[in-house]
Amino acid sequence: MVLAAPVTVPYVRYSIRAAHWWLARAFSELLKASNLKKEEIDGLTVSSFTLAPDTAIGLTQHLGLSPRWLDHIPLGGASGVVALRRAARAVQAGDAQVVACIAGDTNHVDSFRLTLANFSQFARDAVYPYGAGGPNASFAFLTAYYMQKHGATREDFGKLCVAQRANALRFDGALFKKPLTLEEYLAARPIAEPLHLFDCVMPCAGAEAFLVMSEERAGRLKLPYVRLLGTIERHNAFASDPVQMRAGWALERDELYQQAGAGPQDMDFVETYDDYPVISLMQLEDLGFCAKGEGPAFVRNHSFTWDGSFPLNTSGGQLSVGQAGAAGGFLGLVEAIRQLSGQAAGRAVRNAKLGLVSGFGMINYDRGLGSGAAILQKSE
Repeated sequence: MVLAAPVTVPYVRYSIRAAHWWLARAFSELLKASNLKKEEIDGLTVSSFTLAPDTAIGLTQHLGLSPRWLDHIPLGGASGVVALRRAARAVQAGDAQVVACIAGDTNHVDSFRLTLANFSQFARDAVYPYGAGGPNASFAFLTAYYMQKHGATREDFGKLCVAQRANALRFDGALFKKPLTLEEYLAARPIAEPLHLFDCVMPCAGAEAFLVMSEERAGRLKLPYVRLLGTIERHNAFASDPVQMRAGWALERDELYQQAGAGPQDMDFVETYDDYPVISLMQLEDLGFCAKGEGPAFVRNHSFTWDGSFPLNTSGGQLSVGQAGAAGGFLGLVEAIRQLSGQAAGRAVRNAKLGLVSGFGMINYDRGLGSGAAILQKSE
């Protein structure tokens, strides 16, 4: 199974357009990138928070599509990996030949706050009424616990943020266009201690997309593509842990590497879901790049720019590109396709043949519920 046609609809801070428009733009760009006709795409996955009251089936009428396979995947930061898994299974089973995986959201003025109020029953009934309505408070709690337990410092998190900003300056789609120094990171205004401004993603509007199909079909279409070697997902892992310091990757990583026939030491770059830097450290630990609790030492011993010793979030990640709602769960996958198919000009990881993408989504007060990962390979 292969992935092709990486698409990013350029992000904007605010938009008067609906999510439908952003998703339609993503789908249109897929057609342009692949030279396919709309009727030739017979499978569709859709991820969006602001598409309501529509779901994927309602969007088919807006787009004039008639797919024979359809999935709605409102799983936030886990959406990209889960969409890929569902689409690959559909093609493998013969339920579809070409699946368009699209994700996008709009961001009106004040819409983010209104979305948070009804993000989940936890948020609506047990968190939001007490003044901690957004993810900043939840991730401040997780970050403070991680710092206390494992000795991480703000400088450790800042090193990741500064490196990702350097990567973003080489990606035209990034909303952040100015360099970031560690001094600026440390001096930024507090948001929810210990989180400061540059620890937090900026909500915006935008969309991401890619196609899933057989290698034979991609070859016939003469599309640059990358191979899917392995993929995992797990939801509500370690539910009895009082505070989340690990997630489903820790349970499934051996299966992931066994599927791929490769280990963490073989990865040429990694794209983590990075709504906050502490979550990137959790993923690096749980995916076996270092032991649990050794994330801070790992950060101190590596460099994370596209040309560093451990290229991480090579487009800038959400922390420097922006978080376009559910499209944030697709950002790393789309970037990995670009890296491995020769479409990451200016930030291409040298001789990259294998890349790992990790997803994390649906935060309640004390934990994120969804996790997944995929390993992709450059085609020869």
